[in-house]
Order: sequence, then C-alpha cells, then structure tokens
Amino acid sequence: MESKVTPAKENKMGVMPVNRLLVTMSIPMVISMLVQALYNVVDSMFVAQINENALTAVSLAFPMQNLMIAVATGTGVGVNALLSKSLGQKNYEKANFTAENGVFLAVVSYVVFAVIGIFFSQLFFRVQTDVEEIISYGTSYLMICTIFSFGLFGQIIFERLLQSTGKTFYTMITQGTGAILNIIFDPILIFGYFGFPKMGVAGAAAATVFGQIVAMILAFYLNKTKNDEIQLKIKEFRPHLPTIRDIYAVGIPSIIMASIGSVMTFGMNKILIAFSTTATAVFGVYFKLQSFAFMPVFGLNNGMVPIVAYNFGAKKPKRLIKTIKLSIAYAVGIMVIGFIIMQVIPDKLLLIFNASDHMLDIGVPALRIISFSFLLAGFSVICSSVFQALSHGFLSLSVSLIRQLVVLLPVAFLFSLTGNLDLIWLAFPIAELVSVTLCAIYLRHVYKKEIHPLYD
Repeated sequence: MESKVTPAKENKMGVMPVNRLLVTMSIPMVISMLVQALYNVVDSMFVAQINENALTAVSLAFPMQNLMIAVATGTGVGVNALLSKSLGQKNYEKANFTAENGVFLAVVSYVVFAVIGIFFSQLFFRVQTDVEEIISYGTSYLMICTIFSFGLFGQIIFERLLQSTGKTFYTMITQGTGAILNIIFDPILIFGYFGFPKMGVAGAAAATVFGQIVAMILAFYLNKTKNDEIQLKIKEFRPHLPTIRDIYAVGIPSIIMASIGSVMTFGMNKILIAFSTTATAVFGVYFKLQSFAFMPVFGLNNGMVPIVAYNFGAKKPKRLIKTIKLSIAYAVGIMVIGFIIMQVIPDKLLLIFNASDHMLDIGVPALRIISFSFLLAGFSVICSSVFQALSHGFLSLSVSLIRQLVVLLPVAFLFSLTGNLDLIWLAFPIAELVSVTLCAIYLRHVYKKEIHPLYD
C-alpha cells in the first residue's frame, strides 16, 4: 500500500497550546458522552413504565452489553494509541494499516457476538434468575442487541479513527445523532406510537440498535470525506498480523479491563438478587445515573489519549505532562459535582425511574454510599488511560482487576453475609481507595520509565 503524502504542517496535537487543545478536543466528546448518558437514562425510564421486572431484565442484560462495548472500545483504544503515535512519528503508512486492521477486527468481533446472542441469550438469563417474565423480557432484548450489534462495533471503530487524528467534533455529531434517534424512537417502539407496533422491552433494544446503525453510517461517511490523514482502502485490504499484534498489545488489556466490569456486574447482580429483584433494579439504575458523572470523564479521556500518544511519539514531554495534569484536574472536578448531586437529591433521581417506596428505601442510601467513590475515581480513570496511551495497558488491567475482582466483589459478598443490604454498597468506596493508591504508584513508575527519558 502506498503511504500518503506528508502533510505540509504538523498536526495540531503537536503545536496548539495544551489547555486549549485539550478543551477543544474534549468538549465535543464530553457533550456526546453526556448525550449518551441521557439516552441510557431515558431508555431505562421508559422501560420502567412497563413494570419493575422489565427494568430488572434490562439491568441483568447489562453485563453482556458491557462486554460488547468492552471489546469494541478496547480495540478502539489500541487503534487510537497506535494510530496517533504513528502520526506523531510521521509514519503515515503504519497509520493507514492501523485504521484498516481496526475495521477488520470490528467485523470479526461483531460476528462472534451475533453467534453468542442467537444461541445463548436465554441461557444467560436463566443462570441469573428463575422469574419467567424477566427471562422472556431479557432474552428478546439481548438477542436484538447482539444480532444487530454491527452498528455498535462499526460506530465505535469509525469514531476512534476520527478521534485519533484530532477530529473529535465529528464524533460529537455521530454519537449525538445516534443517541438522539434512540431517545426519539424509545417511546415510539416500546409503546407503539404513530402506527408502529407495540414492542415493549424489545422496542428499547430496537431503538438502541437503530441509533447505532445510523451513527455507524455517518461515522464512515465522515472518515471518507473529512479524515484526510488516513486512507481506508477496504477492497485492497489484507489482514496485517504485525499491526493487529500492535493494536492488541494495548487493546487486549483494555478489553480485559472493561470485561472485568461485566464480571463484576454479573457477580453483584447475583449477590443483590438474593435480597430482592428490587435491589438488582436499584443497582441497574445506579449504573445509568453514574454515567452522568463518568461519561464526561470518559469524553475527556477520549480527547486526552491521542494528545498523550502523539506527543509521546513526537518526544515532547512538557506537553505530555501538562496534558496529564490538566486532565486529572478536570476529571476530579467533574466527579466532585457528581458526588454532590448524588448526596443532595438521590430520591429525585430514583423517581425518574418510577421508583416504588421499596425501591426508594433501598436506593437512597445506596446512591449516597456508592457516590463517595466518585471523590477518588477521577484520578484513577485518567491514570488508567495514560497507561494505555503509553502502551502500558497491563498496568491499567491490574488496577481494574484488583479493584473489581480482588476487592469489590469479595468485600460485597462478605458484607452480604451480615444480611444488611446497606453495607454491600460500602464495597465501592473501599475498592476505589485501593485503586487510587495503585494508580499513584504506577504513575510514578511510568513517569520514570517513559516520560523522564524524553528530556534527555
């Protein structure tokens, strides 16, 4: 494959003032992530109007949905880091190889999850509950989400290509379009408005995949017409194993790290459903609500990672360090705001989901206790992404593994043995305290090994 002609001037990631660069690259991503968080909440809000079992079914489906997102975004992190680093090194041929192989890996991932959805959706729910209505709701919901997940995988990989070259404004357009379509079609397909069939829980899944498919098409179009720093030659493509290896050197730890979240959620659902299905529904609602705090931080991450990777490749340590410091400051500020909201109006947040008195009794203390972890999470999230951007994905993996599987789940299980549901929620801030300690140690190590030598 021919490499592209070197652009006349350096990419903005190497020359624009760091604070302005971080803000201009992150703000579109933060906005789009907030829209994503909104549609997550709206989705569950409408489902909750069917009944509590419907809300529980969607909550129980979350680990499998999260696993799909983990594979898609983990691969995207690998593509993002390698592509941005290649651009910083002015290696445009490698950047093109990275983009094309990223698309190939997205297609392979879709096929795997479509097969899982067709053959194992019902079994997935029967392992978690024996309530037939929940199993019925959940199976139809999950089958639609997996069989049509080509939209999810395509959207994420094409958006990562835009992010890798600093064109985050366009990803705001694609994510925003998909999320808004989801919000619009949720009530239409769930309740059967405007002549559409009344699909119930399946309608929520249909609205989700429809938004993802439209966003994928739009992201592909924007790459072809606006992203002139990479070329996608799908017809001439052949898998390039060295490039795939480099993508997954960063991507696999990220995939495993995000997949650990699915294991944790599955385990927590099993612990909580022993108390009541309402406790499980509360946990599902928490995940929807916490996205309003975490999604903006993830948006900040998406703006930060290509800047860090680019300036590492370009050997500009001062810009790299300033990017990390500013990102941590912004992330902590966002999470503090989330903490305050969870402390002040937890009941009003739960009432968005048509919460019963029993659900409020469980949910109010749950939200207040869990949200103490927000005060520490901003630092940890940014550090994990820095490790990935500098090709130390296994450090991020170890933090996530220890936080969720070594600390959070065992502590939650031990507290559940007391019979006091409120104690279980304490596992979250305890696990986050361990996480922030590890991240501080690892950040010092990465600085000495990777960043400090760049000053020589």
